[in-house]
Amino acid sequence: METKSTTDILKEAILLEQRGRAFYSSIAIQTKSDAVKRIFTMIADEEEQHIRFLSEQYRNYQTKGFFLNVTIQTANTPDEVARKVLSDEMKSQISAAGFEAAAISAAMDFEAKAVELYSSRAESASDTNEKELYRMLAEWERGHHKWLMRIDKDLREEVWYDNNFWPF
Repeated sequence: METKSTTDILKEAILLEQRGRAFYSSIAIQTKSDAVKRIFTMIADEEEQHIRFLSEQYRNYQTKGFFLNVTIQTANTPDEVARKVLSDEMKSQISAAGFEAAAISAAMDFEAKAVELYSSRAESASDTNEKELYRMLAEWERGHHKWLMRIDKDLREEVWYDNNFWPF
């Protein structure tokens, strides 16, 4: 099994974040829903923060051979964010079978892959700062995944109610 170098992992992480930012920005541009535009713009902006953060770590590792100390940054919890974003406005603007719902589903997969990559690297890293870097990134991406899962669940349930899919 091939073992990737630390710089390879950092480059892969930066590329993953760039792809995420591009995907989320694209959805924000294409959607007709203001609420969906807001959430995907917010996530794209956070991916941009991740790119800057990883790029700074990459430059430092390349020039000095070590990771910068990572200060755990906390943002709103996923539930707090979901409550702000999940509104009647958003639910009324999204069809569970439409473009936006498909984008949310694809985004959930994207975020799950990011969590897997970062969690795996956090487990295998020997440098304390590197471990913390990947733990923090995994948590950030896990937060995005939770927001998206909650949105997806609420949309699905609304369709189920509208179509009488409940056995009671």
